[in-house]
Amino acid sequence: MTEYSNIKYTPSQAKSKIAKFCAYQERCHQEVRDKLYSFGLSPDDVELLIFEMIQHDFLNEERFAIAFVRGKFIYKKWGRVKIRMELKRRKISDYCIKKGMREIDGAKYAEVLHGLLEKKISSLKTIKGYQKNYKAAQFVMNKGYEGDVVWAHIKEHFSDKQ
Repeated sequence: MTEYSNIKYTPSQAKSKIAKFCAYQERCHQEVRDKLYSFGLSPDDVELLIFEMIQHDFLNEERFAIAFVRGKFIYKKWGRVKIRMELKRRKISDYCIKKGMREIDGAKYAEVLHGLLEKKISSLKTIKGYQKNYKAAQFVMNKGYEGDVVWAHIKEHFSDKQ
């Protein structure tokens, strides 16, 4: 439950609250919809307020997708798979997902992947050989990096470091 679950707002009160909510950081439509429902609004009022937020440029899913991708890649070092999955979970359109994914530079992606693998492999001091690479691969694949890309990178850069 959210902090607002017991409080009921009128549509005009909710509009002011949701405008602040959207101005604070980029939001997707589903987050805003969930927040408005937590204010005790009817479905018609919720959809009207979402429409108004879009009209006044408080809400823009393309902008949200770009900011989300950039943030998760740069700060959390997530891979493309995990980022795409999270955007789909938030009901972002395929068009906006593609637009957002363009924010990831291929060279930077490889550089971040290499750094994550290097750090993980060097931290696995008690494990030897292929198991070390396997554990490191599992780690970065859990962060959303593609298996084929991970294994190709390991073979190219880490196969001789046992």
